[in-house]
Amino acid sequence: MAPTHLDFGRRGEQLAAAYLQQLGYRLVASNFTVPVGRNRVEAVISVEVDLIAYEGPILCFVEVKTRASDQFAAPSANVDLRKQRQITRAARAYRRIFGLLGQHCRYDVVSIVFPTNDEKERDLQIDLLRNFWTEEKFRKIRWTERYWD
Repeated sequence: MAPTHLDFGRRGEQLAAAYLQQLGYRLVASNFTVPVGRNRVEAVISVEVDLIAYEGPILCFVEVKTRASDQFAAPSANVDLRKQRQITRAARAYRRIFGLLGQHCRYDVVSIVFPTNDEKERDLQIDLLRNFWTEEKFRKIRWTERYWD
């Protein structure tokens, strides 16, 4: 039997997928996992992209963050720079595998906060944060691209 936190996360991903479909997204993959490299001790690092969908012509890579409370921080606060870099690498691999390297893409976050026991289900909070980050921040700068004054 899976631990409850994994069930909690799966439930959030299912709600996020339904929410995105209501908004007109066309889902193409969920829980896409790909190896993106090795760490310092040569262990393989695999990254999972929660949802991959099209909003019109734009390919969207969606990270879903589900929490029981946003009392201390919004769920999206956990999509830190490290997580963004990992998802960006996985997205590049996805686009390379499916021949979509020229495809315009975007990185979104769906933030879900479940109601507490004393709140009703209708108090569920779902927020879509479009274009939460861009791939530009992870591009390597080449010396020839730098501007010298």
